[in-house]
Amino acid sequence: MAVGPPGPTEDSNLTTRGEVRDRMDYDVIVIGGGHAGSEAANAAARLGARTLLITSFLARIGQMSCNPAIGGVAKGTVAREVDALGGLMGRATDRTTLHFRMLNRSKGPAVWAPRAQCDRGLYPREVRRQLEERASLDLFQATVDALLVEEGRVAGVTASDGSRFRARAVVLTAGTFLRGRIHLGTDRQVDAGRAGDPPSILLAEQLAELGMRAERFKTGTPPRIDGRTVDFDCFHRQDGEAEGHRFSHWEQADGLPSLPCWIGSAGPEVKEIVRDSLGLSALYGGAISSLGPRYCPSIEDKVVKFPDADRHQLFLEPEGLETSELYVNGLSTSLPADVQRRFLRAVPGLGSARMTQPGYAIEYDFFSPQSLSATLAVPELPGLWLAGQINGTTGYEEAAGQGVVAGINAALHVQERDPWVPARDEAFLGVLVDDLITRGVDEPYRLFTSRAEFRLILRQDNCLTRLGPVAERLGLLTDEESRHLDEHLRLVERTREWVDEARVRPEQVNDWLRARGGSPILEPQPLQRLLRRPEVGLEAMLAAGGPLEGVAFDSDACTTVEMETKYAGYIERDRARADSLRRRDQQPLPPDAEYLDFGSLSWEARHKLERVRPENLGQAARIPGISPADLQNLLVEIRKRSRGVVARETPGKPSPSGDA
Repeated sequence: MAVGPPGPTEDSNLTTRGEVRDRMDYDVIVIGGGHAGSEAANAAARLGARTLLITSFLARIGQMSCNPAIGGVAKGTVAREVDALGGLMGRATDRTTLHFRMLNRSKGPAVWAPRAQCDRGLYPREVRRQLEERASLDLFQATVDALLVEEGRVAGVTASDGSRFRARAVVLTAGTFLRGRIHLGTDRQVDAGRAGDPPSILLAEQLAELGMRAERFKTGTPPRIDGRTVDFDCFHRQDGEAEGHRFSHWEQADGLPSLPCWIGSAGPEVKEIVRDSLGLSALYGGAISSLGPRYCPSIEDKVVKFPDADRHQLFLEPEGLETSELYVNGLSTSLPADVQRRFLRAVPGLGSARMTQPGYAIEYDFFSPQSLSATLAVPELPGLWLAGQINGTTGYEEAAGQGVVAGINAALHVQERDPWVPARDEAFLGVLVDDLITRGVDEPYRLFTSRAEFRLILRQDNCLTRLGPVAERLGLLTDEESRHLDEHLRLVERTREWVDEARVRPEQVNDWLRARGGSPILEPQPLQRLLRRPEVGLEAMLAAGGPLEGVAFDSDACTTVEMETKYAGYIERDRARADSLRRRDQQPLPPDAEYLDFGSLSWEARHKLERVRPENLGQAARIPGISPADLQNLLVEIRKRSRGVVARETPGKPSPSGDA
């Protein structure tokens, strides 16, 4: 495989096996090697597109620039959805996990959320290893200075070394690199895409010249410390779970030796230091005016916005097996380095702690995702797709999910196939994309289960059942993966049929039920009915010592069937609502609709529809501020114009909605 050797020539090609020449023409070019870029390149290559991933530093492909962790609430489901579509994240996580926990256990398996702490050094190496397995994917190290634009469409890229690569589709995943600027206090700013990497200035300037209006967000990281200087007696030890949970559906990789995390808190002394130093903070001292992620606040935000809180929780998380460095989760900051040293030493147990890296804030350009189509393409600049933080999101998982969607659709476009747009009831990826293009962002977007109206359908246990067939239909899976998928679906169906037919007797289960605090049954009853009890689990009944011991079972299939059984009524209700939504989504809206002329709609509705330009009635209904009356009037207006009948408003007279 060609990995971007220097000195390529314009007319060279990749030839027979063993004879490699530089290739300059591709189907898809992906700019950026972060979580969005690596997944986009992988997806395009899996679909057979000749793909080039070009990034400023090949050794940092898949870099975990902030917290070295994958998963969490909603995010864990996204990581498993990416994996079900043939993505990299699940396999890379399983192979480099140092600490695993299943979150939300107290709330029931339907909302469980896997989360893994990874080895920061090994994770990117694993991502690159997987990318290099893709025969149709090349890697090249350079900074992209400009897009090649010909006759109004993107036709390739120009790199900083003078190389020019052509392609019919380009996926831009710039992360925090577009005009990125790092802040340490009010008087120390460094132009950088992340610590140690230069920003992308020329590309940002070209995008502005092409009419793409950038806005600014900020994010940040906490300091890192030397674990050898920590008094762990002042912290609560949290060990990982020993159970065999994993992210990837395709393999059962051996993880790394487990390391603990440590839970502590920043108390009154830390608060006092931060409060007294607010004028030195880049955010509160005026050096930064852009918004950061509300759900990942800096320690300055916590002190200012929660003045009555006595203390703020923090976690010491391992960075890797071969380092003693710890990530101080909960102390993200833009204060000067000397202030960071002071407040670190005010944390119980960190009195002698040595800081190895200061935390910092970073500002960067992003573009409103409402300017994108549902495939994450830029309609005003054909041939270009955007994915990741460039669309106003935050988080590795959100970036990876967008990368998969953009990479798939870029390749499908080149192959002249129909696009793939995940629906809101099909995947959290559908929720993510639809939220971005319909609602836009006024702060860095982060996924939560509460954003999904069909979250009982979109569980972490059934990602492969939901999206595996999609991956197979699109051509994302290898032959071996297709066989694995078919076997999984057969096991789920076989388990479902067995649960539907099985009956249990009192003498089989009553002692077991009493031991779990449940009431005994008085007569034989369907296993289905018993499974609806909260204290009853299918896998526990089938395991050694369980009342149904001896019945062969598959753990993944059992989990999926148990959830379907326990929540059958709610799931049926959600599916009915999803069918209704899908019918509304099947009502297309004309791409050239003159919404500002639709006099029967409120002015607010007209302007929002004009800005978003929804593709269908369902998307229009999800735009904040669009009322049911506006939707009804919208349909009337569309029908009038389809029949050539256009209503006329009396000049100066308010619209029927009452808005002037």
